[in-house]
Amino acid sequence: MTTSAGAGVESATGNLAYRFLFWSVFSRMSPERAHGVAALVIRFAGLPGVRSVIRGICRPPRDVHVETLGMSFATPFGVAAGFDKNAEMAIGLGAFGFGHVEVGTVTAIAQPGNPRPRLFRLIPDRALINRMGFNNDGAGVVARRLMKLRRIRNRPIIGVNIGKSRVVDVDDAQADYLTSTKILAPLADYLVVNVSSPNTPGLRGLQELSTLEPLLTAVKDAAGSVPLLVKIAPDLSDDQVDEIAQLCVRLSLDGIIATNTTISRDALRTPASVVEKIGAGGLSGPPVAHRSSEILRRIKRIVPADFCVISVGGVETPADVTQRLADGATLVQGYTGYIYQGPWWARRINRGLSVA
Repeated sequence: MTTSAGAGVESATGNLAYRFLFWSVFSRMSPERAHGVAALVIRFAGLPGVRSVIRGICRPPRDVHVETLGMSFATPFGVAAGFDKNAEMAIGLGAFGFGHVEVGTVTAIAQPGNPRPRLFRLIPDRALINRMGFNNDGAGVVARRLMKLRRIRNRPIIGVNIGKSRVVDVDDAQADYLTSTKILAPLADYLVVNVSSPNTPGLRGLQELSTLEPLLTAVKDAAGSVPLLVKIAPDLSDDQVDEIAQLCVRLSLDGIIATNTTISRDALRTPASVVEKIGAGGLSGPPVAHRSSEILRRIKRIVPADFCVISVGGVETPADVTQRLADGATLVQGYTGYIYQGPWWARRINRGLSVA
């Protein structure tokens, strides 16, 4: 464990520079356009010569690595699904210090997602509302990108998050998930079944045990030896969380990701009139942190000690990540914080974990 006043000053300077850039440039853009600009920077960071320089600056300290899912994660901190939908930024994100990148959500059939605007900032809450609708290039195209990524040395661990294609009826969801599984599982370090996004009609109904058990059983059989996890919603009742955790243990799944975005709009600082005007979508960022933490603790009371639980929802600081780990999380993911904290976010988190 190492720390220094110089490193602290450097981190604070970088944070102030990004805050100035956010307020003077990015906050004036539409959120989706700003994400596109950030994506260009991250992809540039993944180019061979640039990547080696950035990795030298952002490489996680050795004392924060984690062993889970049969793999060694350089740091417990990674990027949640939704940020890199099409496996185009994983190498750049790894260079910036994220130990794993969960790409997707990917569907068997390519789809454009919901009409724009579909991504909204709630700046007083440092939060986002999105109703993207699983916009992605489809399993076949993403698989070809993953094939290339697997050849790159010193890449982050890459998980793949799969969901239901919008044009597929809920009654046919299992076959649709199996199509994605067969295409993507052989190229994924781990696979995630997403049944918890609020932006695909009928999807959250798949969290009911009567439909979830046969779905997970079929996907597990198709995925073979690839670690399989399921991602759940923060809006489940406590009893539903307990039942799903028990189901995952019974089916010998490898982990649970808790949680996705919420449809709740409770206790927001953003004026209610603004929130109402935005409309439907999943809320992410600090407003979901409390429930995400509650669900993490519930799951840990049920699952075996070595069962992988990935906590996501509202983490911003090293202290936030440290607390999730103390509460039993094996790994922690972020997404919304990147929008407000900038590209050096993972570096700050990792160094904070090392000091802790």
